[in-house]
Amino acid sequence: MSFKAILVEQNGESEVTASVKDLTESQLPEGDVTVAIDYTTINYKDGLCMKANGGLVRNYPHIPGIDFAGTVESSDDSRYKTGDRVVLTGWGVGERHWGGFSQKARLNADWLVPLPDGLTAKQAMAIGTAGFAAMLAIIALEEHGLKPGQGPVLVTGAAGGVGSIATAVLNHLGYEVAAVTGRPETAEYLTGLGASQIIPREELNTVSKRPLESTTWAGCVDAVGGEMLARVLGQLNYGASVAAVGLAGGANLPASVIPFLLRGVNLLGIDSVMQPFEKRLTAWQRLASDLPLEKLEAMIQPAVLSDVPQLGSDILKGKVKGRVVVDVNA
Repeated sequence: MSFKAILVEQNGESEVTASVKDLTESQLPEGDVTVAIDYTTINYKDGLCMKANGGLVRNYPHIPGIDFAGTVESSDDSRYKTGDRVVLTGWGVGERHWGGFSQKARLNADWLVPLPDGLTAKQAMAIGTAGFAAMLAIIALEEHGLKPGQGPVLVTGAAGGVGSIATAVLNHLGYEVAAVTGRPETAEYLTGLGASQIIPREELNTVSKRPLESTTWAGCVDAVGGEMLARVLGQLNYGASVAAVGLAGGANLPASVIPFLLRGVNLLGIDSVMQPFEKRLTAWQRLASDLPLEKLEAMIQPAVLSDVPQLGSDILKGKVKGRVVVDVNA
């Protein structure tokens, strides 16, 4: 039986193409579980995987897609049986291993997590790696002392996938959320998710000449990095933390050690790719309980497989708002 997938193929050394192709199960990579995929989503990494010289794909042809949710079709691992509902994020799937822009996937059972009670496959992909990373960031901030009532929590890149989920969850947990965006037209969207302040990006995307500014933020979920992250470090309350999730604004950090030494702030690195099973399970269970599903619905942009190549280009240009959910069988 054939199935459809986005296949990225290399043409020469500097050109790749991404298009819908028909494949057979015999072409799938090795693995002990085969999953019939229901939904996937699109992330910044996926855009890079469909781009020439994106730096993530080493071998062609390749199926991108770092997330998917679906149903176990066959399993050689005792932890999963036919009919089980599962979620996949991370582990290099979609980068080193064929991924979720496909109607079928075969992979290592260690990489899967059972779909939490209370979430559908579609909702899980509205969350995806972005929402999973956002929840890991919030858990890390809580573990370092963040509690409601300590002051506003900053969310940078708030209209993107990580920021949207972080804003909705933080608001649900009782935090005052300040949302940073470079797109004024998303203000209504962000207030609908629970943001009480909308902060224009230009207010924070340049490094201050002073290593310390007025204490303003009780914590921060940062998806931007670069100069904005450096600026935020100097505005955190004493002992507060920022959870670094992304680098949409650049990988360099032109910061001073002064905020760490004089205010005891913390910079927490959040990796969503190699998290162990128990931490994954905890984060997904928290998402099922702490993310208002009506707000999740407001984030969704529906798509089909044939839309994925253009969406990959759009996300690299910062043109994607909220969470794209791709029905691979439509």
